Amino acid sequence: MGLTDVVRFESPEALARSTAGRLLEFLSGKSASSLCLSGGRITVALFHELLAQCLTHPPGAIELVGNTHFFWADERCVPAGDTESNFGIAERKLFEPLNIDPEKIHQIPGEADPVFAAQMAEAELCRIAPINSDGIPIIDLLLLGMGEDGHVASLFPGQRVENQWAGAIYYPVTGPKPPPNRITLSFPTIQAAKEVWVLVSGNGKEESFRQAIASNPEIPLGKVIRDRDRTLIFTDLAV
Repeated sequence: MGLTDVVRFESPEALARSTAGRLLEFLSGKSASSLCLSGGRITVALFHELLAQCLTHPPGAIELVGNTHFFWADERCVPAGDTESNFGIAERKLFEPLNIDPEKIHQIPGEADPVFAAQMAEAELCRIAPINSDGIPIIDLLLLGMGEDGHVASLFPGQRVENQWAGAIYYPVTGPKPPPNRITLSFPTIQAAKEVWVLVSGNGKEESFRQAIASNPEIPLGKVIRDRDRTLIFTDLAV
């Protein structure tokens, strides 16, 4: 069972504000980090706080973010302009306001054929991140959210993965939530990341969270916690 550090906050706003500050501290020790983002309401709040802190402490904070390579834990198979696009949210809320170099933004092409999109995302991550002895790219920092059912990225409870994707870094999946067609990181890639921070916020997640921090492998977050040496969790849940 892996080590889990749980940091609790009184509100989503406090969670997002603290995480943004910790993220800038993390990036200050890196010259060119790989940062993997997720979607969700708490991520939007994080982008808001990160932007505010960058604009309050320029130019150093903006340069830190600007030197970072951005990837995604998952993406919905929709065009970038769609409100469901994880890339589109980050583009509007963070990248455009900070004028991030497009070459640092490694978008998963959600409008493309899902198999092609997964292969493109995998190739981009492997091009930038170092590869471990198992052939898996090592992400510096992976930010995850958690859904009501305990899913992370687009890895859902009871999800069947086709044999053809064994060993894949990214692969297409069909999820139970709309839009159903998605691209996700694999569990082994999440497990190989240097740092994994999980932001858990919102009503209706308490029971899944209890099971996850008990390392229940039937809950995707629980599987991540079980199989990693250490996972850092930020939450405003009273659990």
